[in-house]
Amino acid sequence: MNLQLAGKLALVSGSTKGIGLAIATGLAREGAEVIVNGRSQASVDTALENIRKAAPKANIRGFAGDLADAAIVEGLVRLVPAVDILVNNLGIFEPKPFEEIPDEDWRRFFDVNVLSGVRLSRSYLPGMKLRNWGRIIFISSESAVQIPAEMIHYGMTKTAQLAVSRGLAETCSGTGVTVNAVLPGPTRSDGVEDFVNQLGGGKPFAEFEREFFASIRPSSLLKRFATTEEVANLVVYVSSVLSSATNGAALRVDGGVLRSCV
Repeated sequence: MNLQLAGKLALVSGSTKGIGLAIATGLAREGAEVIVNGRSQASVDTALENIRKAAPKANIRGFAGDLADAAIVEGLVRLVPAVDILVNNLGIFEPKPFEEIPDEDWRRFFDVNVLSGVRLSRSYLPGMKLRNWGRIIFISSESAVQIPAEMIHYGMTKTAQLAVSRGLAETCSGTGVTVNAVLPGPTRSDGVEDFVNQLGGGKPFAEFEREFFASIRPSSLLKRFATTEEVANLVVYVSSVLSSATNGAALRVDGGVLRSCV
């Protein structure tokens, strides 16, 4: 299937590893020009090298900087004043008992997970509307709907992303611009390895995975962590010209964790 992404410029925030790297790789394979972002130049350089290995014809470049910082976002927009596709993937998570989450952690999670995407969208959406074409995608989580008791502050930010993405979609009514949220379920990304170490007490990954889906995410139909590529496949499609009728949606790639039909 030709997703008609050739000639489109995509920015994927937080894309040097995990789901973000898989999304950037998938978009590059489909012919889009992709801007890869990470906090350090070293991480960006490594990601660019990995994408070129996976997609030798990739048209990619990097931007090093923490896009949770408003000043860094302003610098990026001066350098790249317009994009066709914006994937707001930058995010952090950590398991922590509610009683131990201080105010500064709540603010930090909101700044990174929500405001980074708000600022980027505010910068790039007007140009998309002017050109009458664009795609904005927020990488949310099944945790937006089924708030995890072990990281309530993270779940709060994922729910906020659903509100922002739907609200922005409403402002694009009747245009060629779409705004959607994608809700991955438990995914085996780099950050999940740390998550496993924190919750698993040193157990082998396979043993932890079995116990995790038996007791912590028992509603999963997949019964395993998804791969980053499985999540990226949906994001790449929603970024494409072919997805024009998909707008204002919360799209699940959660392995069946959520039991609700909506």
